[in-house]
Amino acid sequence: MTNGHIFLYETMGTAMLLLLGCGVVANVVLKGTKGNGGGWLLINFGWGLGVFAGVYVAFKSGAHLNPAVTVAQLIMGKIDFGQALIYWAAQMVGAFIGAVLCWLAYRDHFDAEPDPALKLAVFSTGPAIRNPVWNTITEVIGTFVLVFVILISGGTPSGLGPLFVALLVVGIGASLGGPTGYAINPARDLAPRIAHALLPIKGKGSSDWSYAWVPVVGPVVGAILAALLFKAIGSDSIFPPIA
Repeated sequence: MTNGHIFLYETMGTAMLLLLGCGVVANVVLKGTKGNGGGWLLINFGWGLGVFAGVYVAFKSGAHLNPAVTVAQLIMGKIDFGQALIYWAAQMVGAFIGAVLCWLAYRDHFDAEPDPALKLAVFSTGPAIRNPVWNTITEVIGTFVLVFVILISGGTPSGLGPLFVALLVVGIGASLGGPTGYAINPARDLAPRIAHALLPIKGKGSSDWSYAWVPVVGPVVGAILAALLFKAIGSDSIFPPIA
């Protein structure tokens, strides 16, 4: 894989993930859609299937789709820092594109929706109870589960199989997503939040930048902890080989 291929496939895969993920939120929360009121589990499954599609699109690049997964792969020595920068850039660009495409698909419904908070919810996460410290801890735990299970089950999302990772994301959302909306992916939250700030969305209100650091810092810390634990339990200096 050339660096150009990595950038291309990660961009396309992350764009697909965000188009379908933001799309299911728009379908559930915006006024007048066919899926309005579909509920939390529909959102969970929509995001899981977005991961499923995104992994297939980006399988040639390893389908990280998530800066936190890339951080873990960097710690594991699977990629170098230069490659990590390419992954991160592609994931941000792809997430931005996916969010913009979602807005285009639901443009009339964004105009019809009177609540600015619901418009923002399509693009980014937000806490059920705002407490930045505990919101960050929730994101750390959720991302730790995602990355640790990926690592311990085979290394990369594409190695695991798209369906497994999709169901893992659904499980994290159903179990741990309630407090923060489970970003578990810095690009998934930050790039669409930028799109929300830039797009000409009628009556959109604030992009809530005071919270934006939580779904970035929490997932990165969770990924680091997951990678370090995985390396520790696989180290002969800590645990002797099993005979």
